[in-house]
Amino acid sequence: MSGGLVNFLKACWPPSSGQYVSGSDMVGRQDGLLWYKDAGQHMNGEFSMAVVQANNLLEDQSQIESGPLSSVEPGPHGTFVGIYDGHGGPETSRYVNDHLFHNLKKFTSEQQLMSADVIKKAFQATEEGFLSLVTKQWPLKPQIAAVGSCCLVGIICAGTLYVANLGDSRVVLGRLAKATGEVLAIQLSAEHNAGIESVRKELHLLHPDDSQIVVLKHNVWRIKGIIQVSRSIGDVYLKKAEFNREPLYPKFRVREPFRRPILSAEPSISVQALQSHDKFLIFASDGLWEHLSNQEAVDIVQNHPHNGSARRLVKAALQIAAKKREMRYSDLKKIDRGVRRHFHDDITVIVVLLDSNLVSKATSYKGQCVSVRGGGISLPANSLAPCGTPTEPGYS
Repeated sequence: MSGGLVNFLKACWPPSSGQYVSGSDMVGRQDGLLWYKDAGQHMNGEFSMAVVQANNLLEDQSQIESGPLSSVEPGPHGTFVGIYDGHGGPETSRYVNDHLFHNLKKFTSEQQLMSADVIKKAFQATEEGFLSLVTKQWPLKPQIAAVGSCCLVGIICAGTLYVANLGDSRVVLGRLAKATGEVLAIQLSAEHNAGIESVRKELHLLHPDDSQIVVLKHNVWRIKGIIQVSRSIGDVYLKKAEFNREPLYPKFRVREPFRRPILSAEPSISVQALQSHDKFLIFASDGLWEHLSNQEAVDIVQNHPHNGSARRLVKAALQIAAKKREMRYSDLKKIDRGVRRHFHDDITVIVVLLDSNLVSKATSYKGQCVSVRGGGISLPANSLAPCGTPTEPGYS
């Protein structure tokens, strides 16, 4: 057995004491409104995570799961990354964080392989599950009908990368250009924001009888003058007409009746083989990309030690956000949640480093898994909870 493989196995399967020994500590660290985990192992390399809160309640949720991608053995193994950027409240992103991966494992078990169809079914089941929750809670908590979440998923399995996206979170690949030695930024996710002309054209094609399907409001393109993203989990008041009525607050309701859903829960899915010159993946909610370009983010990861890459990206975004408001980063850090939203959004970043030797081989490894939630929940390999058991996420 090679030394590299021995080290990998030591990293993924901890000693009998049950202590997870990857990175800085088991559940990450807290620094004010910032939570971070600077280093951890996944089946295909290493990762780091960081979350900074801006809203009164953290609306971003995230997870990384590495190990079995199926509920039954034998089945595919790999790494699952999820970024869930909530809007209108945290309920939808929390629901997705608790259910999407388990839905994926269910459909992977049925087909005994990973595929775009499996991912599509997992998204659909998650959307239907949240709709059921809204239906039950509607009489007592009608505002849950106006809560939604963008949803970005990446899955590495058998040397293949699957990317599925709803909304405007983004994954960017750092790829080595052999001719120049530069690491170039390649965006892998399709976004669904009304600020993008192609998205507006798509909406007009889907709603030819509605000239006001997209409206420019305060210099921002919004669907029905309300929301920027055209695809999401939740937001059922814009999908089911029966929820577009009292007791939902008037500011959320669409005045004109609608026959077809205004928003969609159909993800854009891409599938590609990972190459030996693919170095890392940056998964992040829209809060990061408001302040950093794709190439700027890739340069930050490439030009610094990989330990703590996610935290470094969040800090760079916050420094730019502070500069835009002509204030110091140290002063921005003193601003409490809620008020902080006037300066930046919740930001979640997961950087996934790719070891080309492990990307192609890791699917054959069997053993316990790594399960980490952004915000502070981590299931070590010897945890009493089985891999993928739903747990209540940690909220800042």
